[in-house]
Amino acid sequence: MAEEVPGAGQGPATLDAAQPPNRSAFDRLSPAVRYHIVHTLGFSGLRPVQELTAHAVLDGDNCVVLAPTAGGKTEASFLPLLSRMHTEDWSAPSVLYLCPIKALLNNQEARLTQIAGMVSRRVFKWHGDVSPSVRARFIENPADILMTTPESLEVMLVSRRVPSRRLFRSLEAVVIDEVHAFAADDRGAHLVALLERLQRHAGRDIQRIGLSATVGNPAEILAWLGGTSRRPARLVDPPKPSASPEVHLDWVGSLSNAAKVIAQLDPGKKRLAFVDSRRRVEQLGEALQAAGVTTFLMHSSLSADERRASERAFESGQNCVIVATSTMELGIDVGDLDTVYQVDAPPSVASFLQRMGRTGRRPGTRPRATLLCTKESELVVAAALLRLWASGYVEPVQPECAAFHVLAQQVLALCLQEGGVPLADVWAWVAGAACFAEVTAREREMLLGQMLSAGIVVAADGRLILGSRGEALYGRKNFQALYAVFEAPPLLQVRWGPRDVGSVDAVFLQVLPPASCFVLGGRPWQISHVDWKKGICDVVPAPDGKHLNWLGKPRLLARRLCEELRRTLLDAAEDPWWTKRAREVMRAERASHGFLEEAPMPIVEGPSEIVWHTFLGGRANNLLARLLEERLGEQVIPGNRAIKLRGGAAQSVVAVREATRALSAAGAITEADARRHAAGCARGMLSKFQPCLPEELELRFLARRVVEVP
Repeated sequence: MAEEVPGAGQGPATLDAAQPPNRSAFDRLSPAVRYHIVHTLGFSGLRPVQELTAHAVLDGDNCVVLAPTAGGKTEASFLPLLSRMHTEDWSAPSVLYLCPIKALLNNQEARLTQIAGMVSRRVFKWHGDVSPSVRARFIENPADILMTTPESLEVMLVSRRVPSRRLFRSLEAVVIDEVHAFAADDRGAHLVALLERLQRHAGRDIQRIGLSATVGNPAEILAWLGGTSRRPARLVDPPKPSASPEVHLDWVGSLSNAAKVIAQLDPGKKRLAFVDSRRRVEQLGEALQAAGVTTFLMHSSLSADERRASERAFESGQNCVIVATSTMELGIDVGDLDTVYQVDAPPSVASFLQRMGRTGRRPGTRPRATLLCTKESELVVAAALLRLWASGYVEPVQPECAAFHVLAQQVLALCLQEGGVPLADVWAWVAGAACFAEVTAREREMLLGQMLSAGIVVAADGRLILGSRGEALYGRKNFQALYAVFEAPPLLQVRWGPRDVGSVDAVFLQVLPPASCFVLGGRPWQISHVDWKKGICDVVPAPDGKHLNWLGKPRLLARRLCEELRRTLLDAAEDPWWTKRAREVMRAERASHGFLEEAPMPIVEGPSEIVWHTFLGGRANNLLARLLEERLGEQVIPGNRAIKLRGGAAQSVVAVREATRALSAAGAITEADARRHAAGCARGMLSKFQPCLPEELELRFLARRVVEVP
């Protein structure tokens, strides 16, 4: 159904699937769009999601559209937009299409070009791989639909080569694909701030349309997306297909065994295997190739050409496997898939649904996913996660409401965009963004005071401009560090002659001896020369090589999942999707965790350590570990479901019990404790904009990221 969201605008009566409006959405579309739906696209009618979305878009409402991957969300949003573009004679560019990754832009380009071309409208894709000359032609003669990422949009807004005021003055609507992937992190805060700046350029209330396959709290995401928009807001959530997924949880014990299982199961079919690290993608890919399986790799450190070659080859292949990180989770179309494999536990229920949703698209088929676990700990997490999935639970996404570091980035960007932004006007540009809803006037002034005192910005003639410290921090390579809110580790580009293979983290390349060999893109390479100044590593093919590491964030499991994990260990029931091998390992794991019946959070003394089994999740355990270290001394090591005490901290189990009892008392742990220990738990900078933050705001920022008051 499609429902109006209370408090999200002064909208029309609720639009419900059971009470349709007087005219069908198809009849409301322009004659040209109706003609091409039937004769060009070959549709006999609109799907439920397209019918409901078309009503919302034609009514001018903001909306979030929920439908499975390949469920028709793209047509659902763009057919009514093209109808309005045609009948209302919108000027170019009138529609902005934003998505999280370049690969999805590349994947959607042909599809959007075909749809827009039906009514003689044009599409242009803008990202870092598009040449300056091609971009210049777009600026001179804009296309109707502009496809880009938030980072490239920031470049357009601040670049002196792009007349952004002129370019975006005709903007009518923004479509955000995979909106859930934005809402959960800094890029979402950046996105909604950019929407406010675009709205000011356009001088009108821009329609905002979010597309998502899975999110636990869509009404909250819809409100977050709206910002200062006064349009009515509508949630489009049509009934989902009732096909029962086929899910298996298996124990394989090693990555090489996972490769053997994937090679043996579903021969002759197209398969997609998810692995949650680039190193393990390379390792599994190599093992599959050794088993004689046609294998393609996809992760963010492979070059764009390598990834596109994999996509094309996989689309046209049959008996093949693509091994990928989460880059393949975000709706990239590689054709019909027969099954999805997940090596070890996926990061969340939402992620599992996205990945499994890549299958079961053909008539008469159903979604299929097999989880292959290589470690006992991963098997238990996967079992708990599948129980949450079976109960209908999907994690709510918690958008940022006090993104101090992104506010600092926006101040810097506005200094460039405006060539010096008036002090009296700086907050007006972005104040309405939901990511700053809980930032007070006092905190804004604190932030600006820190940036001024540090020389990051300078006040001159009533305007803010970039200061010498700001230039030093963010001005390198034509302000590349300013365009993206996320921090990327230093990378070296890997080249074999003229061919761009991918990239490797500089920190790992530094420790390799000269002429070392490493694996990238499933192939071994030998280093022939490294130009550190230019950031280029020249390579030649090699007979074998070692697998590299890439820097990544630690996995902090949510409290809800850890609590389900505890219940799963205490339960005697065996789930129908467990294989015989999984049942045997789960029985052993349950037997070894019998002590959990003794207390809600038992303390177990071992020969070299004491373990407190909290099952509170990684962020809460981070804080508890630091508080225990204060009381007991070093060494206290937090995990997701337990805290280990060693050395001086484990001298007395009696002292440990007393300390944990004290911390468990009501009100014993406060937000002040979280802020006090936030920097120690972060173990380094989490944002390149932390130098802009006064200490109070920096500690609050860190506390939200790495700790939680249990």
